[in-house]
Amino acid sequence: METPCRNLCALDAARATCTGCGRTIDEIVHWRSLTDAQRAAVMTRVQDFAPSPRPSAFSPPARRTEP
Repeated sequence: METPCRNLCALDAARATCTGCGRTIDEIVHWRSLTDAQRAAVMTRVQDFAPSPRPSAFSPPARRTEP
């Protein structure tokens, strides 16, 4: 079964969507029980969704420069 999941799951509480794939929580929870037509509609809606960038846990610390 095709899915738009990118394994970058996180909730954008303001929009109530996943920041990785753009689906709503209801769409994610009920994905397997949606009809083929419903899944196709979601896939079309999120096909151009760009995942939100995640801050890297390995980013170097900011450096303080002297004037």
